Amino acid sequence: MDLIIALITTGVLLVLGFTVGGLNERRHFKQLQLQEQALSHIRVNNLKTVTDLQTIAACAMVSGQVVIGTDYFKSMATSLRGLLGGEMKSAQTLMTRARREALVRLLHQAQTMGAAEVWNVRFASSNIGQSTGKKGSRAMQAELFAWGTAIVRDNGVQVTPPPGQAASTPSSRTPPPVPVVLPPIPGA
Repeated sequence: MDLIIALITTGVLLVLGFTVGGLNERRHFKQLQLQEQALSHIRVNNLKTVTDLQTIAACAMVSGQVVIGTDYFKSMATSLRGLLGGEMKSAQTLMTRARREALVRLLHQAQTMGAAEVWNVRFASSNIGQSTGKKGSRAMQAELFAWGTAIVRDNGVQVTPPPGQAASTPSSRTPPPVPVVLPPIPGA
Protein backbone atom coordinates (compact mmCIF):
# COMPACT_ATOMS: atom_id res chain seq x y z
CA MET A 1 0.00 0.00 0.00
CA ASP A 2 2.85 2.38 0.84
CA LEU A 3 4.38 1.70 -2.57
CA ILE A 4 1.16 2.63 -4.37
CA ILE A 5 0.89 5.89 -2.43
CA ALA A 6 4.54 6.71 -3.19
CA LEU A 7 4.03 6.02 -6.92
CA ILE A 8 0.85 8.12 -7.05
CA THR A 9 2.56 10.99 -5.21
CA THR A 10 5.54 10.85 -7.56
CA GLY A 11 3.23 10.77 -10.60
CA VAL A 12 1.23 13.76 -9.37
CA LEU A 13 4.43 15.72 -8.69
CA LEU A 14 5.76 14.88 -12.16
CA VAL A 15 2.56 16.01 -13.89
CA LEU A 16 2.37 19.15 -11.77
CA GLY A 17 6.06 19.91 -12.38
CA PHE A 18 5.67 19.36 -16.12
CA THR A 19 2.62 21.63 -16.36
CA VAL A 20 3.66 24.50 -14.10
CA GLY A 21 7.31 24.36 -15.12
CA GLY A 22 6.43 24.41 -18.82
CA LEU A 23 4.12 27.40 -18.35
CA ASN A 24 6.76 29.31 -16.39
CA GLU A 25 9.43 28.53 -18.97
CA ARG A 26 7.28 29.66 -21.90
CA ARG A 27 6.37 32.86 -20.04
CA HIS A 28 10.06 33.55 -19.36
CA PHE A 29 10.98 32.99 -23.03
CA LYS A 30 8.26 35.45 -24.10
CA GLN A 31 9.48 38.07 -21.62
CA LEU A 32 13.04 37.59 -22.86
CA GLN A 33 11.93 38.02 -26.45
CA LEU A 34 10.18 41.31 -25.65
CA GLN A 35 13.18 42.63 -23.73
CA GLU A 36 15.57 41.61 -26.53
CA GLN A 37 13.43 43.47 -29.07
CA ALA A 38 13.42 46.59 -26.86
CA LEU A 39 17.23 46.45 -26.61
CA SER A 40 17.93 45.54 -30.25
CA HIS A 41 19.22 49.08 -30.99
CA ILE A 42 22.42 48.27 -29.07
CA ARG A 43 25.05 46.56 -31.22
CA VAL A 44 26.60 43.50 -29.63
CA ASN A 45 29.70 41.68 -30.83
CA ASN A 46 32.52 39.56 -29.52
CA LEU A 47 35.40 41.36 -31.25
CA LYS A 48 38.26 42.38 -28.97
CA THR A 49 39.42 45.44 -30.95
CA VAL A 50 37.13 48.48 -30.97
CA THR A 51 37.09 50.47 -34.23
CA ASP A 52 37.32 54.28 -34.48
CA LEU A 53 38.92 54.91 -31.11
CA GLN A 54 38.92 58.69 -31.73
CA THR A 55 35.09 58.75 -31.65
CA ILE A 56 34.72 57.14 -28.22
CA ALA A 57 33.19 59.51 -25.67
CA ALA A 58 33.07 56.97 -22.80
CA CYS A 59 33.48 53.29 -22.17
CA ALA A 60 32.89 50.98 -19.22
CA MET A 61 32.66 47.33 -18.36
CA VAL A 62 29.09 46.10 -18.15
CA SER A 63 27.90 42.75 -16.88
CA GLY A 64 24.84 40.62 -16.35
CA GLN A 65 24.47 37.67 -14.01
CA VAL A 66 21.67 35.19 -13.46
CA VAL A 67 21.06 31.99 -11.54
CA ILE A 68 18.23 29.86 -12.90
CA GLY A 69 16.82 26.60 -11.58
CA THR A 70 14.61 24.01 -13.21
CA ASP A 71 11.31 22.56 -12.12
CA TYR A 72 10.80 19.15 -10.54
CA PHE A 73 9.91 17.42 -13.83
CA LYS A 74 13.01 18.63 -15.66
CA SER A 75 15.20 17.67 -12.74
CA MET A 76 13.75 14.15 -12.84
CA ALA A 77 14.13 13.94 -16.62
CA THR A 78 17.75 15.10 -16.41
CA SER A 79 18.49 12.59 -13.65
CA LEU A 80 17.07 9.78 -15.79
CA ARG A 81 19.00 10.97 -18.84
CA GLY A 82 22.15 11.05 -16.71
CA LEU A 83 21.62 7.40 -15.80
CA LEU A 84 20.79 6.27 -19.32
CA GLY A 85 23.09 8.61 -21.25
CA GLY A 86 22.30 10.87 -24.16
CA GLU A 87 21.51 14.51 -24.82
CA MET A 88 20.01 16.44 -21.90
CA LYS A 89 17.57 18.78 -23.66
CA SER A 90 16.06 20.01 -20.41
CA ALA A 91 19.49 21.22 -19.31
CA GLN A 92 19.95 22.92 -22.69
CA THR A 93 16.81 25.03 -22.27
CA LEU A 94 17.99 25.95 -18.78
CA MET A 95 21.32 27.20 -20.16
CA THR A 96 19.62 28.99 -23.08
CA ARG A 97 17.35 30.88 -20.70
CA ALA A 98 20.30 31.75 -18.47
CA ARG A 99 22.43 32.98 -21.40
CA ARG A 100 19.66 35.14 -22.83
CA GLU A 101 18.71 36.59 -19.42
CA ALA A 102 22.36 37.44 -18.61
CA LEU A 103 22.73 39.19 -21.99
CA VAL A 104 19.52 41.18 -21.44
CA ARG A 105 20.77 42.31 -18.03
CA LEU A 106 24.10 43.33 -19.59
CA LEU A 107 22.28 45.33 -22.28
CA HIS A 108 20.09 47.06 -19.68
CA GLN A 109 23.24 48.20 -17.90
CA ALA A 110 24.73 49.43 -21.21
CA GLN A 111 21.51 51.28 -22.07
CA THR A 112 21.55 53.00 -18.66
CA MET A 113 24.94 54.54 -19.46
CA GLY A 114 23.78 55.57 -22.96
CA ALA A 115 25.90 53.08 -24.90
CA ALA A 116 25.06 52.17 -28.47
CA GLU A 117 27.56 49.31 -28.69
CA VAL A 118 28.94 46.53 -26.50
CA TRP A 119 32.24 45.01 -27.59
CA ASN A 120 34.13 41.89 -26.50
CA VAL A 121 31.07 40.16 -25.03
CA ARG A 122 31.98 37.00 -23.16
CA PHE A 123 30.04 34.37 -21.20
CA ALA A 124 31.08 32.16 -18.29
CA SER A 125 28.94 29.51 -16.68
CA SER A 126 28.99 27.75 -13.37
CA ASN A 127 27.08 24.58 -12.64
CA ILE A 128 25.64 24.97 -9.18
CA GLY A 129 24.45 21.41 -9.57
CA GLN A 130 21.65 19.52 -7.95
CA SER A 131 20.63 20.98 -4.61
CA THR A 132 18.41 19.01 -2.28
CA GLY A 133 15.44 20.81 -0.76
CA LYS A 134 13.81 20.29 2.63
CA LYS A 135 11.69 17.36 1.49
CA GLY A 136 14.40 15.69 -0.57
CA SER A 137 13.31 17.13 -3.93
CA ARG A 138 16.13 18.01 -6.30
CA ALA A 139 16.48 21.12 -8.46
CA MET A 140 19.10 21.57 -11.15
CA GLN A 141 20.58 25.09 -11.11
CA ALA A 142 23.03 27.01 -13.28
CA GLU A 143 24.71 30.39 -13.00
CA LEU A 144 25.69 32.41 -16.07
CA PHE A 145 27.76 35.59 -16.13
CA ALA A 146 28.08 37.84 -19.20
CA TRP A 147 30.42 40.81 -19.53
CA GLY A 148 31.66 43.22 -22.17
CA THR A 149 32.78 46.79 -22.86
CA ALA A 150 29.99 49.32 -23.43
CA ILE A 151 30.96 52.14 -25.80
CA VAL A 152 29.39 55.61 -25.98
CA ARG A 153 30.30 57.45 -29.20
CA ASP A 154 30.50 61.19 -29.87
CA ASN A 155 27.43 62.42 -31.78
CA GLY A 156 27.73 63.42 -35.43
CA VAL A 157 30.79 61.29 -36.14
CA GLN A 158 30.70 58.53 -38.73
CA VAL A 159 31.54 55.16 -37.24
CA THR A 160 33.38 52.48 -39.19
CA PRO A 161 31.53 49.26 -38.41
CA PRO A 162 33.15 45.86 -37.89
CA PRO A 163 33.68 43.81 -41.07
CA GLY A 164 30.43 42.54 -42.58
CA GLN A 165 28.18 45.31 -41.20
CA ALA A 166 26.77 48.34 -42.99
CA ALA A 167 28.22 51.78 -42.20
CA SER A 168 26.17 54.28 -40.23
CA THR A 169 25.95 57.95 -41.19
CA PRO A 170 25.84 61.03 -38.97
CA SER A 171 22.16 61.54 -39.83
CA SER A 172 21.27 58.06 -38.64
CA ARG A 173 23.25 57.78 -35.40
CA THR A 174 21.61 54.60 -34.20
CA PRO A 175 23.75 51.77 -35.58
CA PRO A 176 21.96 48.80 -37.07
CA PRO A 177 21.58 45.98 -34.55
CA VAL A 178 23.75 42.93 -34.90
CA PRO A 179 21.43 39.98 -35.43
CA VAL A 180 21.71 37.54 -32.55
CA VAL A 181 20.83 33.99 -33.53
CA LEU A 182 18.71 32.52 -30.78
CA PRO A 183 17.15 29.07 -30.57
CA PRO A 184 13.39 28.82 -31.14
CA ILE A 185 11.10 29.08 -28.15
CA PRO A 186 9.94 25.60 -27.15
CA GLY A 187 6.20 25.12 -27.41
CA ALA A 188 5.61 28.46 -29.16
